[in-house]
Parts: sequence; C-alpha cells; structure tokens
Amino acid sequence: MFRKILVANDGSPGAGAALDVAIDLAKNSGAELHMISVEEIPRFAETIDEVEGEKEAAEQRLLPVIQRAKERVAQKGMSLETHLLSGHPVAAVVDFLRAADFDLLVVGFMGHSALYNRIIGSTADRLVDHAPCAVLVVK
Repeated sequence: MFRKILVANDGSPGAGAALDVAIDLAKNSGAELHMISVEEIPRFAETIDEVEGEKEAAEQRLLPVIQRAKERVAQKGMSLETHLLSGHPVAAVVDFLRAADFDLLVVGFMGHSALYNRIIGSTADRLVDHAPCAVLVVK
C-alpha cells in the first residue's frame, strides 16, 4: 500500500493522534516510518542572535517530542527515522516531501474557529493544498 510515510509532529494533541495512525499504517503496510518536526523561526529576525536563540528554544521544546515519539514507535516493535528542520512549517514539510519521495503525509488537525480558518487558514489545509503526495488529516 505505502512504502514511505512521513508524519508531522509539533507536539500537539492532534499530532499525537496522527502519529498513532501513522504507526498503524506503517506497521500494516510494511512501510518506512519517518517523522518531521519543524523549528519555526521568526520571519523578520532583527539579528542572527535572535534567530539562534529562537532555534535553541524550539530545539529544547521539540527534542522531548521526538524522544516520546521514538518510544511510542519502539513499543510497537518498529523504528522511526526523525528529521528536525528549521523554517516555516508548511514550506519545510513540502520541500522535504519533494526531496525524499514520500507516498503519504499524515498530519493532525488542530481546530480553530471558522473565522480564523477563513482569514488565516490552517497548517493542515495548506499542507493538503501543496503536498506532492497523498495527505491524511487525522482529527
């Protein structure tokens, strides 16, 4: 069915649900399972020190997320290849998908108000629009 699955994980409850679904899909289809976490950096940093400080803070927040995910996957007798990138989440994930030839992206849905979604849009919506592969959004 699938040979390479990428799950996006930002540590949110929706991402946790997406990870559980991705684990089951990978196990049932014998696919490689990868996880991407993106350190979001400020769009308009004033100094390189500000960028470095933000990256360090994001790394401190995301490393425990990565460790917990590896433990959850190991409990199922599987392995997980993790990828920690910096940048804008949508662009980083889409670029990574293109470069690594994944069959499926699994993302969690984080509910916002209807007004927020109309004006700003959600990360999941933008990933569905721009991903070069199938996308499964888990609620």
